[in-house]
Amino acid sequence: MSYLDELIEESKEQKNKPKLIKKIEEKYSEVKNKKNEFLELKKEAGQVEIKGKKKLVTSYADVKIYKVQNEPILYYSVPVIKAKGPEKIIINTIKEAATRLITISPEEIRDPVKRRKFYFKKVKEIIERSPELGVPNSKIDFYADMVVREMIGYGILDILTQDDLLEEIMVIGPNKPVYVFHRQYDMMKTNIKFGNDEEIRNIIDKIARQVSRRVDIQSPLLDARLPDGSRVNATIKPISLGGSTLTIRKFRTDPFSVVDLVSRGTINSETAAFLWLAVDGLGAKPANILVSGGTGSGKTTTLNVLASFIPERERIITIEDTAELNLPIEHWIRFETRPPGLEGTGEVTMDILVKNSLRMRPDRIVVGEIRHAEAFTLFTAMNTGHDGSMGTVHANSAKETIVRLLNPPMKVPPLMLDALNLIVVQARIHDRRKGTIRRVTEVAEVIGVIEGKPQVQLLFEWDPTIDKLKSTGVPSKYGDLLLRYTGLSKEDFNNELKKRKKLIEQLVSKNIREMPKVVQEFKKFRVENE
Repeated sequence: MSYLDELIEESKEQKNKPKLIKKIEEKYSEVKNKKNEFLELKKEAGQVEIKGKKKLVTSYADVKIYKVQNEPILYYSVPVIKAKGPEKIIINTIKEAATRLITISPEEIRDPVKRRKFYFKKVKEIIERSPELGVPNSKIDFYADMVVREMIGYGILDILTQDDLLEEIMVIGPNKPVYVFHRQYDMMKTNIKFGNDEEIRNIIDKIARQVSRRVDIQSPLLDARLPDGSRVNATIKPISLGGSTLTIRKFRTDPFSVVDLVSRGTINSETAAFLWLAVDGLGAKPANILVSGGTGSGKTTTLNVLASFIPERERIITIEDTAELNLPIEHWIRFETRPPGLEGTGEVTMDILVKNSLRMRPDRIVVGEIRHAEAFTLFTAMNTGHDGSMGTVHANSAKETIVRLLNPPMKVPPLMLDALNLIVVQARIHDRRKGTIRRVTEVAEVIGVIEGKPQVQLLFEWDPTIDKLKSTGVPSKYGDLLLRYTGLSKEDFNNELKKRKKLIEQLVSKNIREMPKVVQEFKKFRVENE
């Protein structure tokens, strides 16, 4: 018990001194409030101190990446700017004024860069026209930036969301460093931290409002897509014991093309040429393809690349839980599932959307992730003439993919699996020499159903000792099917593969990698070879 606490107790015993008691209690309350305010400000420092010797690995924009002695992962450092004390009052005042005066909502300006510039300009004008705020000219940009971060950004995470080299931003709780997954340097610890759980909750609540959702004790999970396409997952107590968590998977505005996958060693030009041929099916018999793999293996990226092989004359319908596909195709309809609303109604499931798409005269149906009853509906479509259907599934091998499809909750009848032509298996692997790599480890095909059991054979297999994807030399059943539908000879088929392989290698050597440019090259190839 502190000295003031003892004094209050002692004074309370002397009933004839109520005025003294009141005075001491008021003084004590004032001291406690100041102490709490100081501790709160200290908690909100927002920066993790680097301990140990550090060596600069690289830097770009405001980012510095260090190797810290005795640390197993790299350290990602950015300037952390946080308002304190009186600054917070001014920022909140400007924010309230801006909310009333700026009539255009953030959602109306789709481009994030233009949106930020617009709001920055408007907030700056409000500050300049409000001398009563007492903001010096040298601080106007600072306050405008802080208000914009509060209004349309994500506070101290804002600087991370603007780094295109980050794949994932991970908040694991208060008083712990925020982690990031970098496209070049993998998992890293940052110098950013949240001082208390309320700060994290404020960002989660803001995101939830943006997507018309609610996060509370009854609904402690949030899984949604941000307006810019990024995917967000959030949890709060009581399900996350260490405090609120937030994971943002950033949307890539410049999607990987097949040239990127070949350049990075994810796939080789021979396999890419075969898959290109399988997807377009020479206009006669496109293959039904599933991309399998674990979380973070790059399934969606590969599915996006496969979809870029689809001829532009076809009508594509994509169905996803969270829209991540980014296709350079004009005749493209995107569907996204919807969870139940606040009243528990209005859910639109993947299965409902797949069934609906069958009534829309699709040439191709692409399902972002197959998990439940939609698997049966999709395979029904494959078995009734909807060739060229594609999707992803969580499985680590071709055989495991078959097992998952056959068993609950998917429960696809074995005979229906004969409509599936190819399974592309992808994995994220930690290599001691190269770090984290993503590789297509198998390309297999379903060769029939024997005694109720679907059979698969490998066409391409990854050799980890030399880090190469190699052909197994097994004749392709799908290749034979394509010969029958097109009337091509085996020699013609092989020549077609060689021409496609050569084009892909030329694009790699010239570093023509942007998706629209690559798709344009494929279009020219089709026109010249028809």
